[in-house]
Amino acid sequence: MTTSEENNAPIGFFDSGVGGLSVLKEVKKLLPNENYLYYGDTVHVPYGEKTKEQLISYSKNILKFFYQNGCKAVVMACNTTSSTVYNDIKNLYGFKLYPIVQSVAKVLSLLDVERLGIFATKSTINSHAYPNEISKFNSKIKVYGQYCPDWAGFVEKNIINEPQSIEVIKSDLDKMLKNKPDKIVLGCTHYPYLLPVLSEFAPENLFIDPAKPFAKYIADDLKSSKLLSTSTKSGNEEFYVSSNPQQFKKAAKMFYPIDKEVRLLRF
Repeated sequence: MTTSEENNAPIGFFDSGVGGLSVLKEVKKLLPNENYLYYGDTVHVPYGEKTKEQLISYSKNILKFFYQNGCKAVVMACNTTSSTVYNDIKNLYGFKLYPIVQSVAKVLSLLDVERLGIFATKSTINSHAYPNEISKFNSKIKVYGQYCPDWAGFVEKNIINEPQSIEVIKSDLDKMLKNKPDKIVLGCTHYPYLLPVLSEFAPENLFIDPAKPFAKYIADDLKSSKLLSTSTKSGNEEFYVSSNPQQFKKAAKMFYPIDKEVRLLRF
């Protein structure tokens, strides 16, 4: 592959469903000329309930797909896989691999806070990845992790505004607020979809969407690595899912409208 071909090769994104689109949206704002390949593993959602062995298996299949499609870099737009299996898969194919938790921990460690809440999946909380990574840079921040078992499902099923969903979201938030956090990290890429509901019960600026600092980290690193696209045209996007393309498209609509076919691809 020539330097030009490598520069214009696609960037892969993967998550268990629509959540990673919150990261793709922010990256595309910064890098509109890149080509993007997105894989939502919807047949296995939510990842937060899966074993480490299962997550390694899913991730290996997805990374192989990206490798076969010539990706120059892959974004682990999923807190669960980043926190549990990144070290097991990071050297498989030689392309740049960006894990969301490790990449944003340094940014979070610079916050002027004493108490930091983390909403995340069961696997992410049990891995202690956020407190462990943050403490490498700032050991003074007290981190309060909380598992939210229903939230990703609300997003994937597009039932965020149903009364029962709102009741569960408020109950989980009330539990976290007892820790008196200065900020709360939405530590799953599905959770920014819930901001309209969360901000009804707490100030919106209390919440941190890691997608924004993560996108800046990716853009800065690709630039310093001289891997940015040389194209002056708007880049191409391709979307793949492992089940129910129409439901994926519907659930994505409120956050990242997709105007092209979402293809079904199972490994």
